[in-house]
Amino acid sequence: MNLFDLYTNKIKKKIIKNKSIFNLKNQNDIKNIVVETPPDKFNFDLSSNAAMILAKNINKNPRVIAEQLKEILLKEIKDFSSIEIAGPGFLNFKINNNTWQKTIDSILKSNKSYGSNKLKKSFNIEFVSANPTGPMHVGHCRGAIFGDVLSNLLIFNGGKVTKEFYINDYGNQIENFVKSVYLRIREIKFKENFPDNKSLYNGEYIKDIANAVLNKLKKIKFDSYEKDFEILKKESLNYSLNLIKSDLKLLGVKHDLFFSETKMVKNKSVDKIIKILKKNNFVFEGFLEAPRGDDSSSWKKTKRLIFKSSSFGDDTDRALQKNDGTWTYFANDIGYHSTKLNKKYDSLINILGADHIGYIKRISAAVSAMSNNKINLTCKVCQLVKFLKNGEPFKMSKRSGDFFPLNKLLKEVNKDSIRFMMLYRSNDVELEFDFKKVLEKNKDNPVFYVQYCYARINSIFRTLKIDPSKKTSLSSVDFKINNFEQKLLKKIIEWPKVVEVASNKKEPHRIPFYLYELSTLFHSYWSKGNEDPNYKFIKNGNIANKVTLKIFQIISIILENGMFILGVSLPKKM
Repeated sequence: MNLFDLYTNKIKKKIIKNKSIFNLKNQNDIKNIVVETPPDKFNFDLSSNAAMILAKNINKNPRVIAEQLKEILLKEIKDFSSIEIAGPGFLNFKINNNTWQKTIDSILKSNKSYGSNKLKKSFNIEFVSANPTGPMHVGHCRGAIFGDVLSNLLIFNGGKVTKEFYINDYGNQIENFVKSVYLRIREIKFKENFPDNKSLYNGEYIKDIANAVLNKLKKIKFDSYEKDFEILKKESLNYSLNLIKSDLKLLGVKHDLFFSETKMVKNKSVDKIIKILKKNNFVFEGFLEAPRGDDSSSWKKTKRLIFKSSSFGDDTDRALQKNDGTWTYFANDIGYHSTKLNKKYDSLINILGADHIGYIKRISAAVSAMSNNKINLTCKVCQLVKFLKNGEPFKMSKRSGDFFPLNKLLKEVNKDSIRFMMLYRSNDVELEFDFKKVLEKNKDNPVFYVQYCYARINSIFRTLKIDPSKKTSLSSVDFKINNFEQKLLKKIIEWPKVVEVASNKKEPHRIPFYLYELSTLFHSYWSKGNEDPNYKFIKNGNIANKVTLKIFQIISIILENGMFILGVSLPKKM
């Protein structure tokens, strides 16, 4: 039940019904009417811009329109006890007790589905996709959690989601990785010195992989890199990918599908889709100008296949072939996305690192071309995370080996704190992760404060010996609320709207923000009860107000739904 949508539609219908009064000629003139939460300074439950939208279209004083609209709405919608005109013409509504009672009962009846908007769409969300050249490091954390929580959000909202990991197991980086393992094996087996070469992977974990491969491939002599390459690549990548899966599992992340770039290349997926694009006149053979900033005099013009990326919103056309005629990374990515399109998802979503922001336009253009503009690719970029400990940042580089492993982070900070705090800022801004703050047990630690809210509510249920899932009867006569309960109810009815906006905009950070705000209101009410007997929940061993109990039941439901989305636990005792 989304009250904001419900009353927006009701107000629009009443305006259309009385269109002659408002000189309404086109229903599009009222499409921007919305119902929202009024500012805290107004002691009302809902607010609408309806009068100002109408006044703008017919060039009339909005307060005059507001007076007319107020009279109609009070007469024809029986859900409001009062309507007030504020400022230039805002309409502020106070919901009557009978409607509040029905709303509360409806929310409790919907229970675990409260907030879900019943989407019926399928999504492919590709995230993490770390190069399988070693274990996960903390730099992968934010994108992994963002992708997983966005998946949970869309699933909660009724969507069908496939969580996909693209295995970059093809190209020069993989060859350097396999060569690094081979040389470590030579070092272990034949006491050869590992070369000082910046293109190689020097991390200690490479020695672990080398030892594992040696133990498994005891019959291999390892006397020829070229001869042993394929088996060495297979075993090294399997070991590395299992490390990644293990680290993701510790973080609470599990993918549905792992897609191999090598298999895609062998299946000629790139050749097939380029052929189709060429047939549709989206690919041509020609020359590219030197990239901006490069010395054009040293630029070698080579005839190659080029994708008409600029025809689909990109800044320029893009090369599909390197100078030697082999496919570019972009061409392989087109081939990969063609396999997604073949699976007929309603929507494709890519979660990218900060270093891929310049890549969005070209791959979005390719998806538009391949789908005839029918499928939209949404790319969400996760900005960098600055990990701080003792005031010092961690340096992270997988190749040099000087990086902070994810599994080490999880030994210092629990999964719940990591998942919650990685979502506590919008993905498009940098985030500071302070080890000290996430371990504190106070209001400054949002995940603790939300969990503590749930624990406190459950302590009330235990004290009263009440099953929170049990229904309690309530009539409009019983409906008496104080100012804290009014604020809680106003926040409670925002939940479906928060879920809807977070889903539509692919902004899961809105969930922890909301949960923290809701929890803060509850804790304020709890503290007031300790200060003033008039605000105590329990008197003489019984709940002082049945409405209060129902409000707390709803809060617990929202916290359960919200923390399910975040993949964070909710202990009943703390």
